[in-house]
Amino acid sequence: MGMRYRIFGRTGLRVSTLALGAGNFGTGWGYGAEREQAKTIFDLYRNAGGNFIDTADQYQFGQSETMVGEFVASDRDDIVLATKFSLGDSYSAGLQRTGNSRKAMIQSVEASLKRLATDRIDLLWVHMPDAVTPVDEIVRGLDDLVRSGKILYAGFSDFPAWRVATAATLADIRGWSPVSALQIEYSLVERTPERDLLPMADAFGLGTVSWSPLGGGLLTGKYRKGETGRAQGLGAVIHAESDERKTRTLDTLLEIAAETDIPAGRIAIAWVLHKGTLPIIGPRTREQLVDNLAALEFKLTDEQVARLDEASAIPLGFPYDVVSGSRNTLAGARADLVDWPAQAVR
Repeated sequence: MGMRYRIFGRTGLRVSTLALGAGNFGTGWGYGAEREQAKTIFDLYRNAGGNFIDTADQYQFGQSETMVGEFVASDRDDIVLATKFSLGDSYSAGLQRTGNSRKAMIQSVEASLKRLATDRIDLLWVHMPDAVTPVDEIVRGLDDLVRSGKILYAGFSDFPAWRVATAATLADIRGWSPVSALQIEYSLVERTPERDLLPMADAFGLGTVSWSPLGGGLLTGKYRKGETGRAQGLGAVIHAESDERKTRTLDTLLEIAAETDIPAGRIAIAWVLHKGTLPIIGPRTREQLVDNLAALEFKLTDEQVARLDEASAIPLGFPYDVVSGSRNTLAGARADLVDWPAQAVR
């Protein structure tokens, strides 16, 4: 099968089905890939047809952006380059270079453009909410940057659904540059975006990318074997096998891996692809990237998807559970006679 391309949300942008996350480019966090190793990963991804690079000013405290800027220089126009602002580019970034304010936004973008050695950022993410900056200030600041040509598209990462929906609506009714994208954590062990974030993104036509499709490494099965990886390097694991649902999910994943002779991590990435979001892979080594790319070489069967869905299912909670039980009543007791749309509005 190999790398294919998707139209990114309600834009004309064409992006590869796997994005390359550059969080491991550099060693500023005390864990990551040295320059030559990072360049090997980048070149292999590009040779496989990948064109979507995702970094941030905060990744390795600026080292990632600097490396990415060097790596993309020779074919910049063929690459969709995304970066983020909000967390600052160092431990001591200070009050005015962190958060979501217009001032922090402008200053961060100017610094990112220098590190990336480019005159534009293709996609700028607001990295995460600071809990104080009004959403109209954020969206108007992004509009100014689009109009100035310093960014082409804008999106929100790690924001609650209601704030992204507010931002998209404000941009629409005020004639500002649209909100085009959403970045979320999504995997077999993190399915809570299915409650509000994913239906919202679908309704607004947002291009949606998913970080940590491997659940911080949990879904490779390596922690059951005693391996450490990010658990040692970063001092924390995004997901641990901490409840019955995660154990059930990992058991089912490893069963399918044994039946198919396909590594569990590839199956986990293939599941995210099947769900329609675009996974961001973040390899630290060449071997990890080769394994991640191999997820494109097979397709899960309907039966395998159903088993994984059942094992990893979460309760949607209120109001969805209440409403689902009232569907027939809401259709005047004739739900079985209605030809419902394939995609329900939620």
